[in-house]
Amino acid sequence: MIHVVFNEADVTVLKQAQELDETLAGEIMQVKDDYAVGPLAGIDTDEGIENRKNWWRAILAGGDYDGKVDQNEVNDLALVQHLIAKLDAEPGEVLWIWAAQNKHDVCGYYWLMSQLKSYQGRVYILYLNNLPFINEKGQIFYPQWIHAIQPKEFLKAKKLARLITMSEFEVDPDEWSKICSDDKGVRILEGGKKLSVHGYHYYDSDLKKYITGDWQKASKIIHQFLSKNKETTGDAFLLWRLKQQIIEGAYDVQGEIKNMKDFEVKGKSAQTAELLTEE
Repeated sequence: MIHVVFNEADVTVLKQAQELDETLAGEIMQVKDDYAVGPLAGIDTDEGIENRKNWWRAILAGGDYDGKVDQNEVNDLALVQHLIAKLDAEPGEVLWIWAAQNKHDVCGYYWLMSQLKSYQGRVYILYLNNLPFINEKGQIFYPQWIHAIQPKEFLKAKKLARLITMSEFEVDPDEWSKICSDDKGVRILEGGKKLSVHGYHYYDSDLKKYITGDWQKASKIIHQFLSKNKETTGDAFLLWRLKQQIIEGAYDVQGEIKNMKDFEVKGKSAQTAELLTEE
């Protein structure tokens, strides 16, 4: 059995679950890219893959994760090649894809399964779609992330495993192709496996809610967004969007506009805002 997850924290909790239940034993692999943001046009071609890498290089440049792309820590194509090699080498091997109801996991699912049609009948999905679990306090909750489940709850979660149907292998890749062709940059989960697409500025208005008339570190603004906002995304993407808005003159800034702890941001002063309005 091979397990695929989409978050580093999922790997940790699934390993803990394996220690409790030997029937879950198997290699755990992680799809690392966040396909809920960024360009997807031609994602199944060398040119499309390189375009996406270049986009990430630009997003991360001058920030907390500058240079990460070229460290080759994220290489999902190599992961798929390794996965296919294992499935080919062991005809009885099966794959379990673990996904929760969030845009990151669902986009990762679409990207992965679109390359596995040849293995229909051997690929299972465990999708935690509006399903209740018990948290550490003994309360019922609906997890949005795999790693939110207690390791012992995986004993219940494994019962959700089902084969991805032939119909899904026909329909879902077509849906993914449609999403990739509508290359607006941000994808939001509407429910089930339905994704909507939006422009790169999608989070800007919500990010603005956490910018006040007082100086705040960019790191504090981003932390507040991540802890309070209904729809969230990665901190690197938010840092890039904040920098873009500063470049466009939306906010006052002091310090070196580099890492998120290097500069402070506040709303435009009344005098500056008035001058901008007059212009």
